[in-house]
Amino acid sequence: MDYVSALVPPVVMAAFFIGLVVTIVKSQGGPNKAKEDAAVDAAISRAESAHQASRTEAV
Repeated sequence: MDYVSALVPPVVMAAFFIGLVVTIVKSQGGPNKAKEDAAVDAAISRAESAHQASRTEAV
């Protein structure tokens, strides 16, 4: 019986992890892909402009 109690936690964690991966894969793309890409592009642009502004002030 000890082997059952030893195997249950890893099996439960594996099942949740598989569910998480499946959810992430299914949520990729779709109708919100363009909106998500635009949000990421905007965040990258803000970070790059802040970085360039700090370099300009340092000179």
